[in-house]
Order: sequence, then structure tokens, then C-alpha cells
Amino acid sequence: MSLTLDTYRLLGRSGLRVSPLALGTATFGTEWGWGAEKDEARKLFDTYVERGGNFVDTAPTYTDGSSERLLGEFARDHRESLVLATKYTTLRRPGDPNSGGPHRKSLFASVEASLRQLNTDYLDLLYLHVWDFTTPVEEILRGMDDLVRAGKVLYVAMSNVPAWEVSRMQAIADLRGWSPLVALQIEYNLLNRAAERDLIPMARAMGLGVTPYSPLAGGLLTGKYRRADLTAAEPGPGESARKSFNAGLGLVTERSLAVADVVREVAAELGRTPAQVGLAWTLRNPGVTAPIIGARTPAQLEDNLGALEVAFSASHLARLEEVAAIELGYPHDVLASDHLRTVTRGDLRIEARR
Repeated sequence: MSLTLDTYRLLGRSGLRVSPLALGTATFGTEWGWGAEKDEARKLFDTYVERGGNFVDTAPTYTDGSSERLLGEFARDHRESLVLATKYTTLRRPGDPNSGGPHRKSLFASVEASLRQLNTDYLDLLYLHVWDFTTPVEEILRGMDDLVRAGKVLYVAMSNVPAWEVSRMQAIADLRGWSPLVALQIEYNLLNRAAERDLIPMARAMGLGVTPYSPLAGGLLTGKYRRADLTAAEPGPGESARKSFNAGLGLVTERSLAVADVVREVAAELGRTPAQVGLAWTLRNPGVTAPIIGARTPAQLEDNLGALEVAFSASHLARLEEVAAIELGYPHDVLASDHLRTVTRGDLRIEARR
């Protein structure tokens, strides 16, 4: 059964309804060398909203602040019908150590800055963007709860945080009557399935809706990379700075290209594009609420939205799973291995090590 942007889903343990694909706005603005100019960004926003989309993701430092400012301008006439999600912790002023991080001072200052840039009185969803292994979790949770009680934030969430810290925070929030976490933003795609080990199972158990970023692995799953890119250091004629950036980071590998090859093959057999196949695969995970798409042009956005209509056959899924398989590691591999056997003693079933 195909989806549409107005096939809304509940976000985690909340009653908040969001679209099954979120619009990422890190492409709003050209300060990073590969984004969309204002008029093009406006077309992206309008297309998404007109199709029924209501879930828009940003951050105060995306494109040096242009992302929030442009989104605030575009959302002015749609504010009540939109779920605006932003983040905090990334450094807003170089040289000022307290202008970033998860601590209370950074939290309150960043939220105030986002409210100004987005030209709104409240944020629907606030993520802690990057964990620092330093700030006490009680300080973070209490600060977030204070903002919720003040009406400046409606829901709180985590991003790029270890699973054990998120589960601990959810337990503390529940015990102390603080605002619970409702979402988890993580990198998740066919090339990076590490979240299947602990993050996604933890999110399902703790009532967090997963909103994956980079569902197309920075463009590697769209088919635009070839074997020649394994050694490319500088962008060729007409290539984007973002493509060169990904290649320079070493993300273009034999394994990633092998996965992309199978994605292209499956896409051709389904009459779809590689981007649609990559997004649709991420959407199939029952722990995923809404992947975040980061289109730069209206054509890319229209193509991405076609992922909502993709229907896989069992053989197509098997091929994707096989080429993109990962080892879950300990203890998952042990628990699923032949080293365990079921011993039946009457009505009592126990697991015993061989």
C-alpha cells in the first residue's frame, strides 16, 4: 500500500502527527557551497507543503543560520499546521565555548536564537544535536523540561547519542515527571545499518520515533558515484562540492559502490529511481517514523517523494539485504547463534549454552 505525505504517523510516544517523510532544510542557503538559493528553496518548501507535508527539520547552524531564517520566512503563513524541528549544541560563535554543547546555558541561548531566526513563539520539536559525554543528563533533561513548561518547546528529542544514554535519560525523565523524549534522529541507510544493533531497538522499546538523516548516504545511493570516484580528490567539471566532499572523506568505497550497484539494478526492475529505492528501503523498517530528505532542487524533491509509492518484492528485498548485510556483533550474534539451544522440560522452556 503506497503512502502519501498526508498519511500521518504518530511521533514516538506522543500524539503528534507527522508526515512519513520529513523535509530537511540543510540545503536552504548556499553558504556551504552546494545548497539552494532563496527562490529555489521556496519552491522546495511550497512543493512539500502543497503535497500535504507538515514535518520540517532544521538546525541553528545549518548554512550558517540561513536555513532557519529562510524557513521562518517561508513558514509564516503555515505556522500552526507545521511541525518545526530544530536542534541545539553545535557551536554558534567560534571562540565562545559556551555557545555550544548540551549544557543549560547553551540550551537556553540556542533556543532563543532559533525562535528569533524562525520568527516563531515556540518550537514543536527540539533535538539535542550532538552528545559530548560531559554534561550531566539531569542538567539536560531539567533544562528541556523547563523550556516545555515555559511553552517555548512542545516536545524534546535526541540525536547522535549512544543508546545506553538515551535509555537512561528516558528512565530518569519518567521517574522524575519531566518531559519524555519522543524522537531519535540518527544516520541510517543501506550503507550504514549500525543503528540496527541497539539504537533502533532501544527507540522502539522506549517510545521514540526514529527520524533518520542521510537516508541516501550523502548521495551514494543515488547512482551518481562510479569506480573512478574511488581515487578522485578534486571535483570534475560540473561536479558539486558535496560530491567531492563525500569522496574526500573516504565514503566512496568498493562496498558502497557494490551496494549502490544493486540499488540501481532493483530500481531498474521496478521502474523506479535509485533514490526512491534507497528511501523506500529505510521507510520499511517498523522502527522508522520519517526519514529526512535533503533535496537541493524541486526535481530531486519530486523524485524523493516517489519513494512513498515503491513496493518491493521479496526477491528485491533479499538482494538488498544480502549486499548491505552487517554483523550485529556481541551479544546479538551469540544470542542468535547455534551456541544456544532450547531445552524443553515439561512446560518450562529455557535457553542453555552448548
